[in-house]
Amino acid sequence: MIAETVCSAVSAAGLGIAAVTAYRKRFLTAARIAAYALVPVGLVMTGVVGWLADTAFSPTAWAGFAVLAAAWLLFMTVRAVERRGGGTRRERKAAARAAQREAVAPTASAPSLSQGPRPAARPATTPRASGAGDDFSDIEAILKKHGI
Repeated sequence: MIAETVCSAVSAAGLGIAAVTAYRKRFLTAARIAAYALVPVGLVMTGVVGWLADTAFSPTAWAGFAVLAAAWLLFMTVRAVERRGGGTRRERKAAARAAQREAVAPTASAPSLSQGPRPAARPATTPRASGAGDDFSDIEAILKKHGI
């Protein structure tokens, strides 16, 4: 009973504000305010407000919300762990075995720590225009220094 009265008062106040806004020749804003003002009365008339009032004071409803929150928290935790862990236990073991096989050459007794033989030097490129060659000489020197 009190909720219906409060909703009616809120709607009446909103319609009053809409009327003042329309008087100031702001008709679109007044129509928007009137639409928002009619929502509480519509909720009362459909029975949603009564249902919410019954739910708000029901311990069983609050216990149900707690169970739903626990289920949601469990879903989110599992999802975060799956994203971080990389899948199921079987998938992680298979990935670890594959990575271990690829890390060591079949005939080697231990993994090689050096980079191996240096790649062959590239053949000299054709000479460029005088301005373009000077622009990239520093970059070429850095790349040659790193063996690229």
